[in-house]
Amino acid sequence: MEKTFYEFLMTQRDPNSSQPLAHFADAAFFDHTFPKQSKDYNTLSEYLELNGSYLPNMDIFDQAYDLYRESEANFN
Repeated sequence: MEKTFYEFLMTQRDPNSSQPLAHFADAAFFDHTFPKQSKDYNTLSEYLELNGSYLPNMDIFDQAYDLYRESEANFN
């Protein structure tokens, strides 16, 4: 069963990390309107562009999404 992007992102949480991906994951955890069921890049990207003030730049999302797709490819 394929994970949603949010499920993948939660595996990257680490409040003690200084890595941008960990900060993104922690912030998304506290974002109660994050599209948790989405797997779609465009849906997630649009949401973050409009609501992701906690994300310093979209490159972090792009990198996270690439890792998500790689992890799903390796799972299947």
